[in-house]
Order: sequence, then structure tokens, then C-alpha cells
Amino acid sequence: MSRHDIPLRGSSSLAHQSFSPSEEPSPWLPPETGDVLLVSRYDYLRDEVERIVAAAGGSLVLAGDAAEAGVLWDDVGIVLLGSDIRELPPRRRPPAVLLGVSGEGDGLWRLAAALGAERVAVLPDAGPWLAEFLTRSRSPEPGGQVLGLTGGCGGAGATTAAIWLAQSAAANGIRTLLVDGDPWGGGLELSLAAEEALGLRWPDLAEASGSLDPSQLADSLPIAGGFSFLSWPGNRERQAVVDPTAVAAVMDAARRGYELVMVDIGRGKEPLRMFAWDCDRLFIVAPAQLKAAVAAARLLHDLPPVDTALVIRGRGGASLDGQLIADSVGLRLQGIMPEIRSAATAVELGRLLDAGRRKTVRRFTASVLDLVDVEPL
Repeated sequence: MSRHDIPLRGSSSLAHQSFSPSEEPSPWLPPETGDVLLVSRYDYLRDEVERIVAAAGGSLVLAGDAAEAGVLWDDVGIVLLGSDIRELPPRRRPPAVLLGVSGEGDGLWRLAAALGAERVAVLPDAGPWLAEFLTRSRSPEPGGQVLGLTGGCGGAGATTAAIWLAQSAAANGIRTLLVDGDPWGGGLELSLAAEEALGLRWPDLAEASGSLDPSQLADSLPIAGGFSFLSWPGNRERQAVVDPTAVAAVMDAARRGYELVMVDIGRGKEPLRMFAWDCDRLFIVAPAQLKAAVAAARLLHDLPPVDTALVIRGRGGASLDGQLIADSVGLRLQGIMPEIRSAATAVELGRLLDAGRRKTVRRFTASVLDLVDVEPL
């Protein structure tokens, strides 16, 4: 899904900065303007956003509903939507952020998906992230692409696919980061046989907030297979909690510091909330089985409104079955991940990188990376 497809219009009672085609901002950041539109009748949200926008050096415009916001929608740089709003003006770009408050639960993410919001922020906890987001919008930096993988069912092979794709991208000269998004997955570093590699893990970043320097983050992360990785520790110790604000800060720095960020999201609701909404594209990995297709279809309800495709794990000649499964789920078939007999053993022994050098695996990763048009910057 392309973000910010509708350009700013020139005639408006609101002052805004224009940009030439050569200065067009990265598609993952809002246009370069100080004007922020908040559509909400919640006094709390209005007060909080007014304070945050002022701290970010922007100007705030308020609207109480979709009808009132319609005349302003295309003439501001950023649209923020309160969780009390249930509809948008017709044929308008999606809001940049859906704002909610603590305690709204699963309904907030379902509403965001229904309205096509690009991100979700829960106030007051996400206040520092929102301030940083608005500040960066005034001087956007180029950013890489973030691809997320999640399993359509348990044991689908999403971690294996993520590792092989990261390995292939790095081998082709793409500056790549592999992110472990599942704190209950046992530690992605074990599959890389890299638990002794020097560098930061997620618990070391638990206190991160605001803006992180992309270069410092990259220099602090361990490397395996030619790519950087950020993993949960592969040990039995109880790990520090990393809240959504810290995750947002790390992911923003990762996007600015790498050409490709590959996220192994996991299947839990919390990992999906914390990581899927930062992704430009999502891949659901599923075996070529009917039960897996049903599970993958159910998972769609928990995913943000970004371009989502299916990767089928199966035999080399299973493309027909894969297409049938993709059609039943209602997703585009992105590729067929080869079923390697020794893959399970490779995961246990930390030899997935060795298996990733096989021709069948390289053909799979090349087809996926070619289709998403990932190239060195």
C-alpha cells in the first residue's frame, strides 16, 4: 500500500510549505509542513495533542468530525484521528496516526485497520513517540523498507523465511537488519548460532525513548550471515519488558539506518501490535495445508492495512496448491518456500545460514526480493 498518495493542494486558507519533486519526502513520513489536523471531540486528546504539537514546533488545527475535517484534510501535512471518530471524509488519504487512550483494548487496533490508519498511538504513554514523529515530519530523512513476516499457523516457518531473506539481501549488497519481534520465541539468535556474538539485545534497549541515532544503533548490534540482528536473548532468564514506546524508537532508528529491515513478528497479539504497524509490507507464511489457510485468513483481522501477501511452504512443484490456498485466503501469492528435509534440524543446531546457501532457497529468496523491489540504495 502506497502511503501519502494524494499530494498537497496549492489553494488553502492554511499556510503550508511546498516541495519540488526532487525534494519529495520518503513515503513513510508525512509531507514537510508544520500543520497538524486533529479530528476528535475528546477534550483529553485535544489537550494532549495541543501540548505535543507545540513542543514539536508545529501548528494544530482542530475538527470535531469528518464533515468538519473534510475541507481541511488535504491542506495539512499530518492528519491525526481520535478513537471517537468512526468515519472519514470520502476519497481522502488515510490518517497518519489513530490516537487512543489507555484501556481501549483490542478495539483500537480493529478501528485503525478499518479506517486505514498508518500507525496507532496510545496516550499518554506514546506521547514522546508522537512528539518525535511530528518533529521528524518537518525535516524527513530517507528511510529503508520494513518487511514483516508472521506465521499463518504455529510452526509455519516464518523465522526460517525471515533469516533466509535477510541472508539473501545481505549477500546482494543490501544493508540489512533482522529483528526478532517475538519475546516468547526463545531467541532468534539461537537459530543463527550467534548467542555469543557481541552486541545489544532487546533488554538492553528497554529504556529507549525519543530519537535514537541510527549509526550508533547499527554499530551496537551483533552481526551474523552478513546482516545485523536484534534478538531476544536465547536463555532461560526472565527478560526485561520492552514497552511499545521503546520499540517505536528502535524501529524508527532501524528504518533510518538500514536499507532493509526484516521483522520476524511472531503470532501473538502484542508482537503484532508493536511491530506489524511499523511495516510497509507483510508476508504471512503458511504450509500448503487447508487448516493453515483457515488460520491465515483469521489472522488477517489482526493486521494493519498494508500490502500483505502469502508465502507458502511446500515442495518445489506445489505452486498450483499454493495458488489455490492464496486464492482461498484472498491474498497474493508472493512465493513458494522450499520444504527442506533437514530444516528442523538446522533450526535446532543453529545451521539455518548453511541451509540458506542452497540453490532452491536462493531461488525462493530472489523471487521474493525481486517482487518487492528491494535494491541497494
